Amino acid sequence: MLSEKGKYASATENRRFVWAEIVWPLILELNQVAFSLKQYQKKRDEICSKKNVNITMTSRGLVSLMQKEILLKEGDIYSIHYRLIPYMRVKADCDYATAIHEVRIK
Repeated sequence: MLSEKGKYASATENRRFVWAEIVWPLILELNQVAFSLKQYQKKRDEICSKKNVNITMTSRGLVSLMQKEILLKEGDIYSIHYRLIPYMRVKADCDYATAIHEVRIK
């Protein structure tokens, strides 16, 4: 029998998934520090249907990334934290652990 994950574990899992499967690949595809809500939704829909994932989970993950300040939102535009820009410039693989580490360094 599978046990239910705690809310913190599932929030982290949602964040990791959205970052690794949707946000970071989108940033590298666009080669820009920001993306529009429409661009995000298109990528999200593509990934959700490919991986058979519920859209609700991805919206929770997106909100969670904003709460952790990895993503910043202004109107319909989302942008990555300025400390992640060097990773984008060299098209590096910036996993969630790296992203959260960079953002937390003050």
